[in-house]
Amino acid sequence: MAGTDENAVAAADDALFVLTAVLLTPAKFPSVLGDDYPEACAALGLAPLADGYGLVLGQDGEGARWTVVIDDVSLVAVAIASWDCGMEYELSPDERTVVAALPGWPLAVAVAAPGVPAPHDPAVEPDEAPALTPPDTTVWGPAQRRLGADEIALQWAQWREQIDDAEFQVPDEGSESAGAAEEDPAGDAEQEPGAAGHSGVRRVLAEARAYADTPPPLGRVRSSFAPGGARTLRADGPGWSLVARTDDIAFVLLDEEPGEVLPVGRGPELPGLLEALDAMAVRPA
Repeated sequence: MAGTDENAVAAADDALFVLTAVLLTPAKFPSVLGDDYPEACAALGLAPLADGYGLVLGQDGEGARWTVVIDDVSLVAVAIASWDCGMEYELSPDERTVVAALPGWPLAVAVAAPGVPAPHDPAVEPDEAPALTPPDTTVWGPAQRRLGADEIALQWAQWREQIDDAEFQVPDEGSESAGAAEEDPAGDAEQEPGAAGHSGVRRVLAEARAYADTPPPLGRVRSSFAPGGARTLRADGPGWSLVARTDDIAFVLLDEEPGEVLPVGRGPELPGLLEALDAMAVRPA
């Protein structure tokens, strides 16, 4: 693993100007890195430990990008919560908690440390892995699809208000109704529900149902808080992402359908599927 020798870890830790931090746990990880927790860990060359990690992204005194991996998850969680509330919090990991110091950043960071050279990747030895770089999200693919699902989960009300339940066709027995919306998931949508029986949606729902019989890798199904006692569900699989509220409808995104968001009507079977997914989902501690 690049940059994990003791000197590299100490150098990155001692002189790191912290810019941001993220959690890498089964219940909360940067989904842009993978469809599940083990896949996201593999993108960084890390073992998928049950308790997870905190990722601290910053620059050293020469401006080089570093990602410091620590096993003190609670420290990073407190820092993120403080920053989200607009409070200052100095994130200074104890060197005993440092698992690895990896050159580069696995995620895009829009800020830079003041008073140091512009962000750049540190030099690595020829026999070492290259510096981490963010996944390419300029073209449609798994990374962009997962980011789109993230955006829908965050902006659920905005997306939901564009769907008129009356426009969903009555689903055939054994399937839900799905409507297609040709739209960049991160942008404003002009939904056009009504294209029932989309073959890709049927495949996604079948694969999601199969998770009840064959549990997927950890983190492929996640459940988080939603208003009104409901839960927000996020499920991923090979080439697809699903976002839903346990008391409402679902949205599906497919690698094979660039930029499209497919609303899935509640129908007679979706509630049971969502209940089953919520029962198996990983939840934040």
